[in-house]
Amino acid sequence: MTTSTKKRLYVVAGILVTTGAAALGFLWWAVLQPTVLEPMDTAIQTWLASNQSESLTLLMIIFTEIFGPIALPIIVLAVTLTWGIRAEHSWRPFLLAAGTLTGVIIVQIITRVVQRDRPPLDLMLYGHDMTFSFPSGHVLGVADFFLILTFLVFSRRHAPRIAALSYVTAVIFVIGTAASRLYLGYHWTSDVLASMALSLVIVGTVIAVDTHRTARVPGALETASR
Repeated sequence: MTTSTKKRLYVVAGILVTTGAAALGFLWWAVLQPTVLEPMDTAIQTWLASNQSESLTLLMIIFTEIFGPIALPIIVLAVTLTWGIRAEHSWRPFLLAAGTLTGVIIVQIITRVVQRDRPPLDLMLYGHDMTFSFPSGHVLGVADFFLILTFLVFSRRHAPRIAALSYVTAVIFVIGTAASRLYLGYHWTSDVLASMALSLVIVGTVIAVDTHRTARVPGALETASR
């Protein structure tokens, strides 16, 4: 890895961590002040409730199930094990699993500290959920997994078009999951924004760790993506 590439990745990691931490800190503070974000959260939830349809509801249910707490861990495990067996540098599959798992642990801690109530039960379209709302575990899990995976796979490959398409796809999955959680009535908008902010912190940290580790291992630049 060249010095310029290493510096560039460290700068990107720093920007992601700083931006994500600042946004998460603001949102955390704001949800504890009911008058700050309540108008936005309520307005968006009301608009979504007034624009429902059977086909859209079905699509959102499918989305939230595919990337939910049952299916997503299976996907993460399958990708990690398959990649780990084939990879010459096993730290990269490990980073994928560790980054995703770290997000799950952090979100469980934050939800119990903040203890924010979810939207009213009559807005929930797919069964009642009495757990806490802030931030969204669904959104964080999808963001961490797909963004970390995309970075680890393409950061050492010279395929900019495929990489760009993969990042766009990852973002679509994140936005789709966020939309499904809002549409189905399980989260406020500030919940999913907080998850995206926290994901920036986790992804930035993974980028920094991977860059440091790759720079130390001879030949890692050529084989890290295998």
